[in-house]
Amino acid sequence: MPLPIALQLYTLRDEAAKDYTRVVNKVAEIGYAGVEPAGYPGTTVEAAAKLYKSLGLEVVGLHAPLPTNEKKNEILDQVGALGCKRFGCAYLPPENFQTVDGIKRVCEQLNAAAAFAEENGLKFYYHNHWFEYGTVDGQPTHKIMLQHLDPKVELEIDTYWVQTGGADVLEVLTEVGSRATLLHIKDGPADNKDSNMVAVGEGVMDWHKIIPAGKSAEWLIVELDRCGTDMTEAVAKSYQYLVKEGLGRGSKN
Repeated sequence: MPLPIALQLYTLRDEAAKDYTRVVNKVAEIGYAGVEPAGYPGTTVEAAAKLYKSLGLEVVGLHAPLPTNEKKNEILDQVGALGCKRFGCAYLPPENFQTVDGIKRVCEQLNAAAAFAEENGLKFYYHNHWFEYGTVDGQPTHKIMLQHLDPKVELEIDTYWVQTGGADVLEVLTEVGSRATLLHIKDGPADNKDSNMVAVGEGVMDWHKIIPAGKSAEWLIVELDRCGTDMTEAVAKSYQYLVKEGLGRGSKN
C-alpha cells in the first residue's frame, strides 16, 4: 500500500499567519492524511490539536527546539496536546558542520535529544538541509554524522536537499536504512539552495525511484520552502501527483 501523505505546515506559513483555521481546513479538503506542525500562528497548540482531530488529520510529528532544560516541558506539553509520538529538530546552523569537531558536537546534542525522547516514551528525529551533504576534511559530512549518531536518532530525510547538496538520494537512503522513518518531499531544479521550488512532479526529482528506496519510511511529507507560483495551488498539485502516480495515499483514496 502507498505511504500516507502529510503536509509540513511551514509550507503555508504566510497564509496560516492570516487565518490558521482556514488553511488547515484547506489542507484536509485537498485530501492530505496528516500534518507536521512548525508553530501555531494566531492560535494555540491546544486549539490546533482540536482542529486537526476534527478534520481527521493525523499529527505525524512536530518540529520543535532541541530539548534543553528550559525547553523540555514546552516540548512535552506540545507532544501531549497533539497526541503524537515524535518530535524533531528542523535545522541547525550550517557553521556547525564546517569541522569534524563541530559535527561531533552536533551529534552529541542530537543523541541527548533522542535519550530525552526515549525517557518519555517518544522518538526524536533530525531533518537535514543541503549542507549536511558536503565534505569536511575530504569526508562526506553525512557519513561523519552517521558514525557518531546514536541509532535512536531517527532521520527525516529531505530528499530534495540531499540532491541539491550533491549526494545521490538512493545511495543515502540505502546508507541510513531503517533510520529514515519520514521522507520530506519537495521538487524543483535541485541546482542550488536559493532556486524556487515547484509542485511535486514538476521538477527534476525521480520520485518513482526515490520513494520506493525509503523502505522504512512511514510517511511522505510534502514541504515547499518557497515557490514561484501560488503556494496553495502547488500544495494541491503535489498531493494530486503523488496519488495519481500511486506513490502515496491521502484521506480520500
